Amino acid sequence: MTSFAVGSLVRARGREWVVLPESEPELLVLRPLGGTEDEITGIYVGKGSGGKPFEAVQSATFALPDPTRDLGNHLSGGLLRDAVRLGFRSAAGPFRSLARIAVEPRPYQLVPLLLALKLDPVRLLIADDVGVGKTVEACLIARELLDRGEVQRMAVLCPPHLAEQWQKALREQFHLVDAALVLSGTVARLERDCPGGQSVFERHPITVVSTDYIKQERRRHEFLRTAPELVLVDEAHTCADGGGKGAAQQRHALLQELVKDPTRHLLLITATPHSGKPETFRSLLALLDPGFAALPEDLGGEVNRKHREALARHLVQRRRGDILAYQGAATRFPRRVTAEEHYALRPEYRRFFDRVLSYCRETVGDTSVDRRRQRIRWWSALALLRSIASSPAAAAATLRNRSGAADAESDRDVDEAGRRAVLDLDDESAEGIDVVPGAGEDEDEGSAERRRLRDLAREAEQLAGKGDAKLERATELIAGLVAEGSLPIVFCRFIPTVDYVAEALRKKLPKDVTVEAVTGVLPAEERENRVAQLEKHPKRVLVCTDCLSEGINLQHLFDTVFHYDLSWNPTRHEQREGRVDRYGQDRETVRALTFYGKDNPVDGIVLEVLLRKHKSIRDQLGVAVPVPMDTEVVEEVLKEGLLMRDARAGTQLSLDFPRPKHIAFDVQWNAAVEREKKSRAVFAQHQIQKAIDEEIARELDEVQRAIGGEADVERFTLAALRGLGAVVSGKHPYEVDVRECRAAVRDAIGEEKGFRAAFRGHAPEGTLLLTRTHPVVEGLAAHVLETALDPGLEGIARRAGVVRTRAVQKRTVLLIARLRFHILGRDRHAHERRLLAEDLALAAFTGSPESPTWLPLEAAEPLLAAEPHANVPPDAARVQIERVLEGFEALRPRLAEIAKARGKALLDAHRRVRKVAKGGDRTLGIEAHDAVDVLGVFVYLPADIAGAP
Repeated sequence: MTSFAVGSLVRARGREWVVLPESEPELLVLRPLGGTEDEITGIYVGKGSGGKPFEAVQSATFALPDPTRDLGNHLSGGLLRDAVRLGFRSAAGPFRSLARIAVEPRPYQLVPLLLALKLDPVRLLIADDVGVGKTVEACLIARELLDRGEVQRMAVLCPPHLAEQWQKALREQFHLVDAALVLSGTVARLERDCPGGQSVFERHPITVVSTDYIKQERRRHEFLRTAPELVLVDEAHTCADGGGKGAAQQRHALLQELVKDPTRHLLLITATPHSGKPETFRSLLALLDPGFAALPEDLGGEVNRKHREALARHLVQRRRGDILAYQGAATRFPRRVTAEEHYALRPEYRRFFDRVLSYCRETVGDTSVDRRRQRIRWWSALALLRSIASSPAAAAATLRNRSGAADAESDRDVDEAGRRAVLDLDDESAEGIDVVPGAGEDEDEGSAERRRLRDLAREAEQLAGKGDAKLERATELIAGLVAEGSLPIVFCRFIPTVDYVAEALRKKLPKDVTVEAVTGVLPAEERENRVAQLEKHPKRVLVCTDCLSEGINLQHLFDTVFHYDLSWNPTRHEQREGRVDRYGQDRETVRALTFYGKDNPVDGIVLEVLLRKHKSIRDQLGVAVPVPMDTEVVEEVLKEGLLMRDARAGTQLSLDFPRPKHIAFDVQWNAAVEREKKSRAVFAQHQIQKAIDEEIARELDEVQRAIGGEADVERFTLAALRGLGAVVSGKHPYEVDVRECRAAVRDAIGEEKGFRAAFRGHAPEGTLLLTRTHPVVEGLAAHVLETALDPGLEGIARRAGVVRTRAVQKRTVLLIARLRFHILGRDRHAHERRLLAEDLALAAFTGSPESPTWLPLEAAEPLLAAEPHANVPPDAARVQIERVLEGFEALRPRLAEIAKARGKALLDAHRRVRKVAKGGDRTLGIEAHDAVDVLGVFVYLPADIAGAP
């Protein structure tokens, strides 16, 4: 280390700098005093030619205000204070990350962060309800561990279509700008930039990785060898061990290998941790702690208290109702209104349906073929029935395609391929499930089977348009929604159906309504771009497949979900509706409309057996319960209800299922409901919630005081812009014209003419969402502070002022001081690390500097908002400031005491938050610099006294 201590002030290149912890013996890493992190630079202080230092660097001290040059008006103190604290990036509080991010977390979103900081390693399952903000919760933890220096590298594992959304969230909300996308289409380019033998994961400290790409055998070993210290897994339910040999098992095996490193941090993120099967849920829990694999199924009773308490430390699972008014902060979620609409098949479509049903019964009932072919025919029949229920376009494509299961060699492989193509399983990502399946098993295009299927395909194509009552009724309903001012998303199961429905809507709807179609055919980036472009169009409809049912947030663009096709898994319906029913939705009410054929036997079974029961349970419990996807039982219900009934029964909606199979399915779901009830009681943080609530309440006020919140950003930004000559009009969003501002101001904020600005919620297209870390706010704060500290520059904040006000009864002096600390910590390898931290302190006293009466710390803050009631002549004001400065040395011991007390309080807070059972205290100490920077001196005089005390 150099001769300059971390946090000390030095002078070089004609300005003052702060020494940062990254400094080395011959290289000082410095940040300009009052500057931003973008201005951090390195200065070589080793010896040059002749044995002299290569560049001169001297110790510096922070001068007191000059009563002649630094006098300002009554706004000076508030602007100065806000500019300083909004510029802090190395906050001293125990949540260091909050000063570096572009979101203001809701209080409930700090609960996972606090839980994580109690663990070593951090192993946490974040399973909050859909739309609560799990991405923010997980990223908070990641950013905190990075800012504490406890990890240097991290990876997000997610479905490929969510990768760019994760990259965007890391970049825009958490300022982790260098996250590299590791996908099948990007890895070759990334590898070309790596020196020989270096892995992509070694070269790029932060990566967003396709789980399905990295689970492959030829890739997983490289990842396991070079995996970072922190791994986040999105849609973690797709990584549960379902006992099979498919993709979910491969993902689970990858995570099992990762957690063998006892020091690796792991965050699992999912809104649907339960698949309805206890064993799959426990397979996720076992990734957090191997002991959880042996947890008893029933965790109730006093005998299992220790199990519950252990699990509660690793699991966050809350319904919306649990967090609506957490810590006194109201969080508004929309109210979901659900409805059903139906259509009746046209006679010609009904006859076509019957012919297809007859064909399916004939092929499935043929006992002359071996079991493998029977299974292929079974899955082909289900695929065909799903497609016909969807649209003539999907039916025609399925009839012309060959079944993917036909190439499978064993019965098990046939069933695996069939389930993936037909059933909407919980453990599968939505990516790729919208491809239309195949119905035929014969490869010979001239065979009788292929000819028969082609004839049926031509018949399906003739039913398109006017022959399709489903399409006609749906377009009428959607047109009605648009006319009412709704912004609907229309979900379809298959790609051909999306194209078919979108084209019909473009013809049906007025010309000023934009209809966009998005399917899995498009690359993830193109999907996101098409959706984003819709914001330009006030009237819009999005038609899509389930490729948009997971992860992507659409609450700012849409308010209604139209289920054109019924999913065969109610969880998928919940995911679809969760795209608009989430925090940040502008509408108080969102709608979900389930559309079905009242005489369509496929829709009838799915609606009655799955969807209505799911809704009833959701209404009863206030939370969705996943259907227990025992596929054999589901298959039997479909088989008994569709293919094993005579043609006459097949046209009815009586759904008179054979009792044993129907009862078996009902029993499974009722058992899942009971498990969910128990889990909500058992897995909630009841045992530790009180302590968490107390800690968060203690820290929240301190965080707001130290770094400011949304209201502070808005107040400072508007006041500073107006003070610097900008014209601000309107209200949220504001119209800002900066053309009359000085060039230095425009350069600082990076805007030449003007912009629209919002400070909370969603910023419409063309509007900047200004947070404390946005370049406009950051540049504005730096400019205000720099011009205040440099008397040679013209600015709006000044370091001294005198205010005559009714807010005080005695002459009162307010000091604004900046404190610097370095936090001494250790990593898991017992290596010491030093972090620079800054804080702001207000101190007020009455009387003279030589004999002050210090006011309580909480009495200082209101002085900054004191309204002036009379003018103070400049000469009189200068005299008042000079009186304080002449005796200032007598005040320094008190400022040192404040710094020391603040350091002790910070140490207690750090230890309280990061004290873990295994690792003990991670913070060894906090050292306060003796030199306190006195930024401002302000005198408040009673309004009715002539100025003397």
